[in-house]
Amino acid sequence: MWRRHRLRGSKSKAAGEGACPTPACPFLDTISHGLYSLCYFLENLLFSACFRGFRGTIQQRGGCLMFIEIHELELHPIDFEEEIRPGVLDLGEDLRQVEVLHTAGRAQLVEEQHGKHKIVKDIRLAGSLKTRVELDCARCLEPVLQDVRHNFDLLYRPQGADAGREELSVTSAEAEVSYYQGEGLQLEDVLREQVILALPLRAICRDDCKGLCPHCGTNLNVEQCACAGPLEDPRWSPLKDIRGKLEH
Repeated sequence: MWRRHRLRGSKSKAAGEGACPTPACPFLDTISHGLYSLCYFLENLLFSACFRGFRGTIQQRGGCLMFIEIHELELHPIDFEEEIRPGVLDLGEDLRQVEVLHTAGRAQLVEEQHGKHKIVKDIRLAGSLKTRVELDCARCLEPVLQDVRHNFDLLYRPQGADAGREELSVTSAEAEVSYYQGEGLQLEDVLREQVILALPLRAICRDDCKGLCPHCGTNLNVEQCACAGPLEDPRWSPLKDIRGKLEH
C-alpha cells in the first residue's frame, strides 16, 4: 500500500553557516498524493472483481454466496454461476446435501408502475440448479439419496410495495410473487427454498418398503419381528360386517 509522505527538507551545512532546511516541493507532493489515490482505487477494484467479476458476471466457489443488489441491477443484468459445497446451505436437520450444488442464471431489474407516480423495482431471477441430497424414508427412516434438478423463474418485489392497495383477484402469476427486504436479495435464501420445493413430499426408499413395526420399531425390510399382528380398530367393524354380507 502506498502511503502519502510529505517531503521533509534536508539539512545542509555550508562553511561558516548554520543548518538551513530545504523547502518541500509542491510538485512532488502532488505526485505522491496522486499515486496514493491510484493505488487505493486499484486495490478496491481488485477486491470488487474477486466478488463481482467483470461485466456483471459472478463466479464463486465454495462458501461465499452473492448478494444481488438493486443498485447494480440498475446498471446492467447480473449473470451468476456458482458451485456450493455441502454444508453451506442450511437445509435443516432432516435434509443433507451430499454433492456440490451447481447453479447458474441471470438476475435483472423489472420496473412496474403502481399508480400514477410510484415505480416498483422488482428482481427477476431465472436459472437452474442441480445437486444430490439425502433424506429419510417416510416409512422405514433409512437414508434415501435424491437427485435434484430444477429450473426456476422467480419474481421478487420490495416488501411493503403492495401495502395499501385495494384487494383484487389474485392471478396465478401474482400468487408466485415473493418479496425481498432492503437493498437486494440474498441468493442463498433463494437456492435453499428452491431445493426444498424441488423435493417430493414423501421420499420412499423403494415402492414395496414395509416400514417399521408399530410396536417394537424393527425395520421390517431387514427382519421380521415377533410382535403380534396389527390390532384391528373396532371402529371398522360395522364396515367389515357389511363387506362380509355383500361377498355372500
